[in-house]
Amino acid sequence: MNAHLDAVTRSHTGNRPAGITAVCSAHPLVIEAALRQGVADRSAVLIEATSNQVDQFGGYTGLRPADFRALVEGIAERVGLPMADVVLGGDHLGPNRWRGDRADTAMAHAEDLIRAYVAAGYTKLHLDCSYPCADDAGALTPEVMAARAARMLVAAEAEAARVGLTGELRYVIGTEVPVPGGADHEISGLVPTTLDSARATLEHHKAAFAAVGHGAIWPQVLALVVQPGVEFDHARVFDYDPDATRSLRTALDDEPAIVFEAHSTDYQTESALAALVADGWGVLKVGPGLTFAMREALFALAAIEAELLPDDECSRLPAVVEARMLARPEEWEGYYPGSPEQQALARRYSYSDRMRYYWPDPDIEHAVATLLENLTRREVPDPLISAFLPVQYEHVRCGSLARAPRELVIDHVRDVLRMYAAAVTSS
Repeated sequence: MNAHLDAVTRSHTGNRPAGITAVCSAHPLVIEAALRQGVADRSAVLIEATSNQVDQFGGYTGLRPADFRALVEGIAERVGLPMADVVLGGDHLGPNRWRGDRADTAMAHAEDLIRAYVAAGYTKLHLDCSYPCADDAGALTPEVMAARAARMLVAAEAEAARVGLTGELRYVIGTEVPVPGGADHEISGLVPTTLDSARATLEHHKAAFAAVGHGAIWPQVLALVVQPGVEFDHARVFDYDPDATRSLRTALDDEPAIVFEAHSTDYQTESALAALVADGWGVLKVGPGLTFAMREALFALAAIEAELLPDDECSRLPAVVEARMLARPEEWEGYYPGSPEQQALARRYSYSDRMRYYWPDPDIEHAVATLLENLTRREVPDPLISAFLPVQYEHVRCGSLARAPRELVIDHVRDVLRMYAAAVTSS
């Protein structure tokens, strides 16, 4: 069942390392773009839900793990990609959502969380116990983080035995992980994980797994999350520098079945992504960069709509989004500092893309539906597509893309995914 993931680790023991893109988004248009890219490339698609988006209580999307799986299955059937070519993963699975509770309570929730993911057939699981809970005194020690990850492992393996997935789960470990949901401050600089820290993480987790009677599970550890010096904040992208990771890259010399996993690769150049894969990062995670592209396309269509329709017929999508973000500021106000003018700019254009939390809002969903319906009922002139979506204009002109508005949005998201597809196969 996990041949697609195992092929990535095997490739890194040979001369042509390959990678896989982990699409971390719950938006149906982004998921459809990813699955269509899989059809076009005849490749597997790895789609991950984060514990912020999807948990046993519904997360911010209102979806439980089984609901999210059903969403992906429905889209996969529609676009013609067999579910055998879809790998489902759970990202940042751990006590993060319940950090305000005492550790025992938070970890009990985390155990229920990972059981729900396994029961729904997710087979790539990120064990992330790096965040302190209410009764923890400051930062956690590596030993405590590893012990809590082992506790989650026990729950996952017991559930795997119950549902017939013994041996099929693949685990991701690591204690130097970006904050789920993105950084809440401007980043002044990044230092890659040290070699000693990476090796210690491996040793602590190996010992913790053995301590709970699951030492034999170690070959199912797929990846180690480390910081390769790659990140983004509201307005800046920190690009990958291979020279800065020369020492770190030797951490897996004695672990041929494990690759590095890179978080926050959004907005990296294709050459930087390809360098990451060549240097051992077999899993490249992207999320906000995809909804950022989706927003670009939808707002471009809204600009086209304003050129074609009278004001009272327009969806006014950008204004609706702004109004709803102002009405419910809890998802952005702690992330976007500065003056009201700077915050307004960040709400619309920030790389952090806190807007992604608002797409399920009923008013915004209605505005998107109105926008797509308005432009579906009218043929959008080529010059307007050229003005606002120039790459899609080229695709329309050469006959590879219909000028239907929904197709234009999905294709713009696929522009990002095409870059990842090239990067993970170019090494």
